[in-house]
Amino acid sequence: MPELPEVETIARAIKPELVGRTIVSADLRWARTLAIPSSAQFKKQIVGQKVLDVSRRAKYLVIKLETCSFLVHLRMSGDLIIRAGKIKPEKHDRLLLHLSDDNYLAFNDTRKFGRVWLTDRPETILGKLGPEPLEKDFTAHWLFENLQTRKRYLKPLLLDQTFIAGLGNIYTDECLHIAQLHPMAASNNVTQQQAVELHKAIRAVLKEGIRRNGASIDWVYRGGEYQNHFRVYGRDGEPCDVCGTTIQKFTVGQRGTHICPNCQRLR
Repeated sequence: MPELPEVETIARAIKPELVGRTIVSADLRWARTLAIPSSAQFKKQIVGQKVLDVSRRAKYLVIKLETCSFLVHLRMSGDLIIRAGKIKPEKHDRLLLHLSDDNYLAFNDTRKFGRVWLTDRPETILGKLGPEPLEKDFTAHWLFENLQTRKRYLKPLLLDQTFIAGLGNIYTDECLHIAQLHPMAASNNVTQQQAVELHKAIRAVLKEGIRRNGASIDWVYRGGEYQNHFRVYGRDGEPCDVCGTTIQKFTVGQRGTHICPNCQRLR
């Protein structure tokens, strides 16, 4: 599933091609892609809207229009692509938005898990999300205080989008390895210094992921190279780059999890 760096990369890529364009028609090719409103209302409301901005909130792409917002969650295999009008739609295109410059925005989703929303109240969908880990209000102090109020395994808590917005399976494994924390450590047992290290790791990993345009592994996302720099994720059976111990894979909260058993001891 695309995580914060991949979604941020897509937002930055399509923004220059979308801002200032007007949506002249909409072609919904798979009805269940649309969460809200109805298909008829969607087409009526979105046609004629000018794109004012493109941004990201957690794993959502947020396209701000004149009177409403178009939200996209890519889920497992979704992608947003700007194509020239002369290029034919592809087999797995679920939604096409034709633009005033004769190009079109395609939502391509092989597995059909992705969803889009058109709403004048985006806070009803985004309002329950936790803080953005790259924003100023996400501090080491905030992280420590909020870890103490929960009694959960670290990894499932970090994956909880109402706790921190944007982290997924890949980047959580990478962060925990850098911070030398076991994914099954109790959140309320994390010390203040460990919280400082985890905070540094989260921000460093996400910034590096964005710098490298995200990771391209088991989905259709194009062009990322962060997979070539993983410390533990997907490297089970290989030696840890820090200590040489063999990296292990097991399941935590129904998610495949990678650790170095020496660097990340469960105390």
